[in-house]
Amino acid sequence: MSTLQADLSILWPAFIAGVLVVLSHVPLGQQVLARGIVFIDLAIAQVAGLGVIAAHVSGLGAGGWITQVAAAAAALLGALLLTWTERKRPEAQEALIGVLFVLASTAQILLLANDPHGGEDLKDLLAGQILWVTPRQLVHAAIVTGIFLLAWFRYRERLGRVGFYVLFAFVVTISVQLVGVYLVFTSLIVPAVATYRYPPRRQLLLGYMLALASYLVGLALSAVVDLPSSAVIVWAMALIAVLVHLGGREEPGNARH
Repeated sequence: MSTLQADLSILWPAFIAGVLVVLSHVPLGQQVLARGIVFIDLAIAQVAGLGVIAAHVSGLGAGGWITQVAAAAAALLGALLLTWTERKRPEAQEALIGVLFVLASTAQILLLANDPHGGEDLKDLLAGQILWVTPRQLVHAAIVTGIFLLAWFRYRERLGRVGFYVLFAFVVTISVQLVGVYLVFTSLIVPAVATYRYPPRRQLLLGYMLALASYLVGLALSAVVDLPSSAVIVWAMALIAVLVHLGGREEPGNARH
């Protein structure tokens, strides 16, 4: 019983972190898929991570408000750059997003090249530390998620191109520090791809259900088999997504244009 209680004390905060990520990333993912800019999440997440690593290398510590500002500023600059490239070179936007991802990723490697713990820091950034989220992180994420939900569902039509990228940047800044780059990307894209063949009115609810079930199953399974939670959640979401996708039938007016 004590072991079960110990597991639950770790798994519940992790699941709450997953819920907060899902609430923002599922609707964002549908928009990303419709815009044809699938890898934007990876790129912005890596840029935000670059801000975190730059703050760490500069001796500013990790997890403090200065680190948060550095991550948000880096993500915002990346988002504004992509806003400009979408306006100036829309035909090459996906390729430019890929270039930004590679530049941010390699910049992280260069900054950590002489750090004896650099490899571990990169692993934490990519795979995340979802089992070790703190109450403070969850509070910050809940505030940002609440702001996102209000802006997205009430003012989305007024956001425009710049508003979309800025909102995206701030959401990813928080989520990548909660769950890591891999889960951020998976939470954004997999539910959108799994549900695009369904009627538009059902896509959001199905995406939410798929993603939440994946976090729940993945966390529980990782505790049972003692494997890394983030990787198990990614695979759980992919497998559940295949089943959901196969149950859909493309209809006129669905999300992909």
